[in-house]
Amino acid sequence: MRLPALLASLITAAWCNHAAARTWRVAPGSGSLQQTIERAAERDTILIEGVIAEGTISIEKPLTLIGKPGAVIDGGEKGHVVLVKADDVTIRGLTVRGTLVSNLYDYAGIHVNEVHRPAIEGNTLDRCFFAIYLSGVQGARVIGNTVIGDDALEERMANGIHLWKCKDATIEGNRIEKHRDGIYFEFVTDSRIERNEARKCVRYGLHFMFSHRDAYTNNVFEENGAGVAVMFSHHITMTGNRFATNRGGSAYGLLLKEINDGEITRNEFTDNTTGIMVDGCNRIHVEHNLFRMNGWALRLYANATSCTFIGNTFSGNTFDMSTNGSLMLNRMEGNYWDRYTGYDLDRDGHGDVPHRPLGFFTMLVERMPHALVFSRSLFVSLLDRAEQVVPSLAPDALKDDRPLMRPPKPQA
Repeated sequence: MRLPALLASLITAAWCNHAAARTWRVAPGSGSLQQTIERAAERDTILIEGVIAEGTISIEKPLTLIGKPGAVIDGGEKGHVVLVKADDVTIRGLTVRGTLVSNLYDYAGIHVNEVHRPAIEGNTLDRCFFAIYLSGVQGARVIGNTVIGDDALEERMANGIHLWKCKDATIEGNRIEKHRDGIYFEFVTDSRIERNEARKCVRYGLHFMFSHRDAYTNNVFEENGAGVAVMFSHHITMTGNRFATNRGGSAYGLLLKEINDGEITRNEFTDNTTGIMVDGCNRIHVEHNLFRMNGWALRLYANATSCTFIGNTFSGNTFDMSTNGSLMLNRMEGNYWDRYTGYDLDRDGHGDVPHRPLGFFTMLVERMPHALVFSRSLFVSLLDRAEQVVPSLAPDALKDDRPLMRPPKPQA
């Protein structure tokens, strides 16, 4: 057969298969959802009405499941609720509830294992153990879901959206509350995480490890136990995110630990115990971020190297900066510090004398945390002023040689 004829035959066959796709309807009293899935052909659509309670629903062929308003799949606490084991499965518009809670197994409302291109869109995951769990998946789309956990007992909480060993995922527009970690990634690469909201999670709003070349854009992480933790990864981008009201003795807006080659730009850090903690990182570029009303805006450990801080705004923080050593192999330039008391005689917008953001009392608190009770005293203010005039404890290299006189305009 000639090539044009072969192509025409393949196109005709594909069109015929698409045209032959069937729509099934399942409702209480009108048949079993699991049996309908088994009878349906590949690429068929199943419309679901009412409450379906059949234990675990297993999908082993490409299908589309669509919930009509009020449609529920209840697993009856027997294991997973929906188990996806085929490529190109779409689950949309359903309420999923009733996972089994276990200390041994990762039961999930929607569990997807070793497949390509699943789409989980516009669903509500109601008080599931794990809500959405993807393992060994490529090309997943997890978009517009509402994920609400059970905060009555911590042992009933696992992660909201959990990805392990996945690639090319899109996690977009989801709302996650009251889980252990809102979003959890491990060995997840080349993925996009955008416009999600993670609030009131027991541990982290976002937690990822060994996950490279991922972009996190315009997300909100608010009122979580410890904020966001980013560990043992490289080539990450975090842009336009909001880290707010993540408080506690070991809490931070964003923890960066053992990260290489990261871009942290145009984010907002507000009312966190610590805005950013940088520990053991290399080549992290922190630019045009807002640090406002935090306990510590920036904790830059001495084991971080070749990190740059440019064009950031530090306003209303208890401590703008802290460190734990004297070695400082990083660069600060052109940031705005509301505590800067210098002058700009040449009117170029930059201070004529350097700003040293690390005060005597800050270094004292780093060594003796209980000294924090004296933070508002006149004596402490005098010590900090003396440290600015004659630096004695702060590393010589820890200074901004060209501080801004006014906050920079927000970057688009």
